[in-house]
Amino acid sequence: MLDTSRPAPRPHASERDVTRDSWEVSSVAWVTALRATGSERDAAVEELLRLLLSATRFVLARRRRVLPSFPRETLDDLAQEAAHDALVEILAKLDEYRGESKFTTWAWKFAFYEALETIRRRSWMGREIPSEEADSTSFAYALSPEGALEQRELLEALRRGIDSELTAHQRRVFVALALNEVPIDVLAEREGTTRGALYKTLHDARRRLRSYLAAPTSGCEDAA
Repeated sequence: MLDTSRPAPRPHASERDVTRDSWEVSSVAWVTALRATGSERDAAVEELLRLLLSATRFVLARRRRVLPSFPRETLDDLAQEAAHDALVEILAKLDEYRGESKFTTWAWKFAFYEALETIRRRSWMGREIPSEEADSTSFAYALSPEGALEQRELLEALRRGIDSELTAHQRRVFVALALNEVPIDVLAEREGTTRGALYKTLHDARRRLRSYLAAPTSGCEDAA
């Protein structure tokens, strides 16, 4: 069990100061225990995992309507998966904790985002990845607000850039990740590649499109 006790409040300290002192001491105890070795670290990791699991279960329960066909047992498996992923991220980024918020608040954010990412991944199970042909010819009209001429022109130029400047692979990756928000893990599995390779492809595609939109021939250099 972590020692999160705090010293007695300083004389004349405000209630706000005492509260901050309390969570700062508690946060230091968390970080110290997680950086320790042996049984102390094991106990801290186990306690942190319990906290993360509570957070991921809460997030998934609040978003139950997003996964209506998933039984309760499956949702708990998803919560476990998200909590373990969050734990790995926290331990890898422990040195990035700066004490600007409570450690548990900082850790909870990892659980929150991992739970949402898990929902996104599972929501794509059995769904087809949108093709670049279908999306590149229609997304500009679907996204542009009515009457926003400049917006329509920019999106039309982007559509032309996708068609003319990107390779077939770059179009597929850009449309999936940037336009349809397909989780990168899902696309990596479907494509038989890695996250790093997809990130590079997406970076290259965006660089080409920025160059195209900035060129006078694109017809929207002012908007770009």
